[in-house]
Amino acid sequence: QVQLAESGGGLVQAGGSLRLSCAASRRTISTNTMAWFRQAPGKERELVAAISFSGTNTIYADSVKGRFTISRDNAKNAVYLQMDSLKPEDTAVYYCAGGRITAYDKSLYDYWGQGTQVTVSS
Repeated sequence: QVQLAESGGGLVQAGGSLRLSCAASRRTISTNTMAWFRQAPGKERELVAAISFSGTNTIYADSVKGRFTISRDNAKNAVYLQMDSLKPEDTAVYYCAGGRITAYDKSLYDYWGQGTQVTVSS
């Protein structure tokens, strides 16, 4: 069982930046797609960004394209989400997840972290 631990969340003003990190307990993630999802109160959990095991294929939600960047370091069993030009609507709990396919569908991801809160004030 792979365990994921997110960090880097917090409170930031609109227009600011945050960098989320996800640390994995095992090297298994080096062969998996890794992703960041988010869930705001009263809303469905949605994909923010995903990256293939090699890092060559990435996908993003339309709402974050050009502002967020996903990356990974397989040697460190880690995945990152650089978030720039943050908006109040980016406020949510952000989750790290791993799976076998680079996809938008959350049901295709097999393991999840506990989440980290990101709050963007206006």
